[in-house]
Amino acid sequence: MTSQRSDHFARSYSIQDLVSDVSGTLTPTDRKIAMLVAEDPTLIAFGSVSDIAGRVKASRPSVVRFATKLGFAGYSDLQEWVRKGLIRQLSRPSDRVRQGSPSRMSRQAIIEAAMGAADALVDGRVARLAAPIAGAKNVWIISGESSRAGAYVLLSGLSMIRPGVRLVEQHTVGRDICHASEKDVAVVFDFARYRRSSVVTARAMAELGVPIVAITDSPLSPLASLTPDWCELKIPAAGPFDSSLPAVAAAEILVTEVVQILGDSAREHLDRLEEQWRATETFYER
Repeated sequence: MTSQRSDHFARSYSIQDLVSDVSGTLTPTDRKIAMLVAEDPTLIAFGSVSDIAGRVKASRPSVVRFATKLGFAGYSDLQEWVRKGLIRQLSRPSDRVRQGSPSRMSRQAIIEAAMGAADALVDGRVARLAAPIAGAKNVWIISGESSRAGAYVLLSGLSMIRPGVRLVEQHTVGRDICHASEKDVAVVFDFARYRRSSVVTARAMAELGVPIVAITDSPLSPLASLTPDWCELKIPAAGPFDSSLPAVAAAEILVTEVVQILGDSAREHLDRLEEQWRATETFYER
């Protein structure tokens, strides 16, 4: 899939949206398939090509061609997109409360959330994502609401080892974009349901030539289409809300890698910071 199509998929919330876009090219068989899956998208989410073909009395290749007409690489690609859409639909906090979601994450879920971030940022990938952060003149951090904890951890950690680290707030977007350049890097955290402000800001930075590092949750994320430098995190539910643990873990892993890349420069920055903490009596001591 092209990045343009990926962006379109991320912004389309139903199979009906995609069918509507190509309605002029659909055959009578395509329309039967479209009517079936529009009535119940779970047929695609959990059914096989043979299941769909049998329901509409069509051939298996016809079902695969229907998927490719919508812009997908094949049926399994379409199926994965529909499944993610159903998950996204059930990701609203109000829906989770109504459905009686657990009020706490289990210990195992907490462990798996942190380990998932570590697995997503294996040595080669974390080095590739950290390199532009270490070498940039300025680091602009962009975040949605549910990923804000990770953004703050990255802001705090990077600010202690290098200068020029800023968190982009909604009310400062225009001003910050005016000061961004190709020598900078923008690190964006966001997960479904993607905040319009974070996507628009990251896209504006990319259009200015600012390299983007994206921490997101899917190849179909509108952020993944902006850059080759991105990683996919699995975001479990924590009661009615999405867990912040994967974003926080990813931020901590990135900071550690940036420290390794900067070496003496990071250590000298920390030494100066310690001197200022002592001079200003930052910490309470008995």
